[in-house]
Amino acid sequence: QVHLVESGGGSVQPGQSLRLSCAASGETLDWFAISWFRQVPGKEREGVSCISYSVDTTDYSESAKGRFRISRDAAKNTVYLHMNNLKPEDTAIYYCAAERGLIACGLYDDLYRYWGRGTQVTVSS
Repeated sequence: QVHLVESGGGSVQPGQSLRLSCAASGETLDWFAISWFRQVPGKEREGVSCISYSVDTTDYSESAKGRFRISRDAAKNTVYLHMNNLKPEDTAIYYCAAERGLIACGLYDDLYRYWGRGTQVTVSS
């Protein structure tokens, strides 16, 4: 099965940027939908952004829209989340998740069977 590894998290100040990476191995992502989620301890997971390879569509949460951008590099079998103008409320563990054969991705965690272990993003002054 596909194996996902997130990287790129860290601690930044408000207004700064990070690029998260979701590197996949085991299977090509050509026919997958990939989604980024985030979770704060004690709270439910929140969908952030997703991309569907099959129909080349993307979606964003309201909080991410205009600040974050999802992209893919097929040659590297990697999906990125470009996060700009980070805010303290963006602090969370960020996970990428994948599912085969989704047409049009969605920001619902039960759509996805394959998950990475997450990468911590901390935004503080």
